Amino acid sequence: MIFVNGEPRHRDGATIAELLADLGVEDRARGVAVAVDGEVVPRAKWPERRVTEGERVEALSAMQGG
Repeated sequence: MIFVNGEPRHRDGATIAELLADLGVEDRARGVAVAVDGEVVPRAKWPERRVTEGERVEALSAMQGG
């Protein structure tokens, strides 16, 4: 089991791009950052970086405001 934004997911072996698609995030979405176990993963690596059992993925989106 992996965790995406604190929620358990059954997508062991999925790429970051696939996980984001599951969340409804488009592959070219601007202002999105992803970290796996606290380490930021560059956008260029999303299609190839696979997430394995026990890893925690955090996907963050920048919001305007003040």
